[in-house]
Amino acid sequence: MKKLIPILFFLTAGFWGTAQVRWMTMSQALAAQKKEPRKILIDFYADWCAPCKDMEKNTFNHPEISKIINEKFYAVKFESDGNEIVTFAGHTFTNPDYKAKKGKNPLHQFSRYMNINIIPTMVFLDEKTDPITSLSGALKAKEVEPYFSMIATDEYKNIKSRKEWESYQKKFRSRIKE
Repeated sequence: MKKLIPILFFLTAGFWGTAQVRWMTMSQALAAQKKEPRKILIDFYADWCAPCKDMEKNTFNHPEISKIINEKFYAVKFESDGNEIVTFAGHTFTNPDYKAKKGKNPLHQFSRYMNINIIPTMVFLDEKTDPITSLSGALKAKEVEPYFSMIATDEYKNIKSRKEWESYQKKFRSRIKE
């Protein structure tokens, strides 16, 4: 019986862990994309940002959302005011004014390059790392689901107007039950 408990714990932990997004760094995502092209989702967040923490817990880790992310995207978690060095699109970005302290730091050069003005913000890149769109603010799983689905399936390429977007939203059937 004592040997069975650790095995059951391991199996249960694996089962419950399926609602976790497999986050990586930007350099890891770019390297993975060279081997197997996928879209990239970048979550620009900050440690001091309460809405960011809420999205991590309730939006990204919702079973339906984490499933779409893990299957269709390389998911990057990027601290918008952190000190990570990022090489992207032929440029190297740093945060030269970063100070190792709790609380806010100046915005990272990569955040500025990606036009991040508010956090949380999600940026979606295609398989060639060209921008698709961004979503800003604290959003719930049901609010982001149509975007994730539309981008994952390339349906966004067929939407050229607000009317077409509204039509897509009306036809969209959520898998999230509230």
